[in-house]
Amino acid sequence: MENFTHIVQTLSATLGVAWASGINLYAALLVIGLLGATGSIALPEHLQLLSHPLVLAAAGFMYLVEFIADKIPGVDSTWDAIHTFIRIPAGAVLAAGMIGTVHPAVSLAAAVVGGGLAAGTHATKAGTRVLINTSPEPFSNWTASVSEDALTVGGIFLALNHPWLFLALLVLFILLMIWLLPKIWRGIKGIFRFFGRLFGKTNA
Repeated sequence: MENFTHIVQTLSATLGVAWASGINLYAALLVIGLLGATGSIALPEHLQLLSHPLVLAAAGFMYLVEFIADKIPGVDSTWDAIHTFIRIPAGAVLAAGMIGTVHPAVSLAAAVVGGGLAAGTHATKAGTRVLINTSPEPFSNWTASVSEDALTVGGIFLALNHPWLFLALLVLFILLMIWLLPKIWRGIKGIFRFFGRLFGKTNA
């Protein structure tokens, strides 16, 4: 029973860091690093570097930059586009590291699942932001940004302290994501078509 509990805790932590990385990588790194540095959690060997003061300072600085960029309509979507190439690989690496020292095949499987989960959360976040940015007022953008930060921190807390609850909510989130992503994509294509017609008329 104790071994099964450990497996659930490891699974929750592994999926938790991958999921959070797709939303706000730097907040996730900062929270995990601080928890490791204060002894609140025992980081696996491959992730102990996250608690180093230099890494914490870098994560904190980049979180501050993202905190500002994420509040500016248009800039946030550009930031998200760039971070497509950062959040997804980072989610894979963190998932593989969080699972600890195991058979290489298990580490690779964790990296694949972690990268896929980070890709899904990143796509949901970035796509939602594109749609939100069609609104002329900035308040919905600010609300979304603050909510994402809170979701990242809260999700990591649940993953580490209440694994069963986190895994249940993660299943619901994945189902919601599967339902939502096609609708987000259709909305984005509609925006592109609108601007295409607009610029087409302008050029004519």
